[in-house]
Amino acid sequence: MTVRTRILVLLSAVAVLAAVGLASVLHASARADRRDHTQAGGPKVTPGSVNLTRPGLMVFRNLAWGPHRDELTTVPASDPSGPRTASGVKCLRFYAAAGTGVCLQAVHGPVSDTYRALILNARLKETAHYDVPGIPSRARVSPTGHFAAWTAFVGGDSYAGTDFSTRTAIADTRTGALIPSLESFRIVQDGHVLRAADANFWGVTFAPDDRTFYATLATEGRTHLVRGDLRARTVTVVHANVECPSLSPDGTRVAYKKRVAGLPKDAPWHLYVLDLRTLRETPLAETRSVDDQAVWRDDRTLVYALPGDYGADLYRVPADGTGEPRRVSTAAVSPAFVG
Repeated sequence: MTVRTRILVLLSAVAVLAAVGLASVLHASARADRRDHTQAGGPKVTPGSVNLTRPGLMVFRNLAWGPHRDELTTVPASDPSGPRTASGVKCLRFYAAAGTGVCLQAVHGPVSDTYRALILNARLKETAHYDVPGIPSRARVSPTGHFAAWTAFVGGDSYAGTDFSTRTAIADTRTGALIPSLESFRIVQDGHVLRAADANFWGVTFAPDDRTFYATLATEGRTHLVRGDLRARTVTVVHANVECPSLSPDGTRVAYKKRVAGLPKDAPWHLYVLDLRTLRETPLAETRSVDDQAVWRDDRTLVYALPGDYGADLYRVPADGTGEPRRVSTAAVSPAFVG
């Protein structure tokens, strides 16, 4: 091959690479442009004010394409598929109770993103913020609004496998005091202290006494439901094979996702409800794998997210194992029922 031929081949290769790069940039730009424009057939979203103490609201992260994508929006809880009111506040994960919200946000930087947890008042105004050491995953507020919890991936980005690590923090929304990691709590199993160097915690859910909480503990490749005590700084193992627990409003049951043998490794969970007194498990009517921390709509109904055309849709199912799942809202995730 002559020098002239080599130069021509090199120039051709450079031209091809430049064309591919330009096409990629144009595609990304067009996709970003589509994100900013309302898509036909999607839910109606208009800007407005949000008050977390207003009775009968469902608040969630809006995933519909358009200028309000990723913003917290509200609908009447009685009409979850109705027109949405957008707040202007963007969150990756959100939860609220008793006029207090926790919003997990991405902070976009020139090189990489960082993350933070915002404590919000009833008007969604920031009252405090905390650094989050990884990709946000779960968020909860206690029924009194006095505590907020969040979980982040500090290694890996999925619960499906075993090669990940999490960090779960709890903040006192009144004093600002932070428990940066539940890994500092003493673990008790069968009356004995369990020393687990590989302990991971996630999915906090609070009881209304401002002391008790439940969470998932993972150690030695297995998961457990633990009951935590904020004053004693202990967690006690309650039941095996429990992930992302959610305490019922009456405090008697926990909804959770359970790994079921025979399901695909990337979608291994079914929804169950555990009676905390008898430890009896009830499988729910949702047969699809649910990778979410379900929310209690009331003492009889659970709401959770499944993948959808816009990213995720919300479904409901009876908490007693009867009935069937029904979609209640498209392009939505991280719901909270307030007011």
